[in-house]
Amino acid sequence: MSAAEVGAIPALKLPEPGVADPRDAPAIRWGILGPGGIARAFAGAVRDGTASSVVAVGSRDPGRARAFADEFGIDRAHGSYAELVRDDGVDAVYIASPHSEHHAHALLAIAAGKPVLVEKAFTRNTVEAREVLDAGRRAGLLVAEAMWSRYLPHYAVVRRAVADGVIGEVVHVVADHSQPLYPIGPERLAAPELAGGALLDLGVYPVSFADLVLGAPTGVVARGTSTDRGVDATTGLLLTYPSGAQALLSASMLGAGPCTATVTGTLGRLELDGRFYAPTTVRLVGPDGAVIDERDVGSGPQVHGFAYEAAEFARSLSAGANEAPSMPHAATLRVMETMDEVRRQIGVSYPGE
Repeated sequence: MSAAEVGAIPALKLPEPGVADPRDAPAIRWGILGPGGIARAFAGAVRDGTASSVVAVGSRDPGRARAFADEFGIDRAHGSYAELVRDDGVDAVYIASPHSEHHAHALLAIAAGKPVLVEKAFTRNTVEAREVLDAGRRAGLLVAEAMWSRYLPHYAVVRRAVADGVIGEVVHVVADHSQPLYPIGPERLAAPELAGGALLDLGVYPVSFADLVLGAPTGVVARGTSTDRGVDATTGLLLTYPSGAQALLSASMLGAGPCTATVTGTLGRLELDGRFYAPTTVRLVGPDGAVIDERDVGSGPQVHGFAYEAAEFARSLSAGANEAPSMPHAATLRVMETMDEVRRQIGVSYPGE
């Protein structure tokens, strides 16, 4: 290759994320349905990382609602979910109840005319997901999945790098999310009636990451082990795609895994440090293993990762949209369809489905 030809090859580098500062989004008034641990992270992020505010919280336990409101300086504590969604001072409802309740609680809020941001996994299955999205569409309301990773700046870097062909044609994706959460973790993870298990709580992150990069798989092979109560403890997935690309994904609640992700292409690869689903470093690595570029976007102790989903929801609401650009309805349905097939193959079902 001549010097002129070498000089004609563009220098590889990672794109900018192009994600606006969450604090610049319009201010809206949030109501939180279900004051648990995930709601705590969301309330703190809204308070400290956006211009919006949490003005109300609802729980079936009035004392629990009051304690949460006192902790975060929230004006109103409702002793029922129905009271929360009827609160005229609430612009949007964040659904933070267990997976098993997302469908009913989202429909409750939509029926009251409230836009909803529903925690991941969006629902237990695709049928429920379609019902929620269809209800929101009929009501003309914004409905979005709170898969917080999809809204983060480093995911935007990955999405843009793949779309721009920075690593060539994608051939392989690897992602793991494994944490020691059973049997010593939250009871909801062990409970089939709450749609517990590793897949919907942990595995949804690798599945959604693969969807971000490759879209809908054409083939799913899954193997898993279950607890004595019938929820999955460890699950491994091999997804295949029309292009010939593959995704190798894993999730377990029995032990601590690397929680890293890699996207390999014909010209190089992207590496995401562990916890790949949280604000972290994205590294561009060449075929020879040399690091070409890296971006540490939005990480560090002061970053409130949930602020990005709250801010994008506020922007979408102000724009009159019915879905969020970073997590469109089609992506929510693709992820749910994949997880339905995984559960079918490993023999996991939930009471009431």
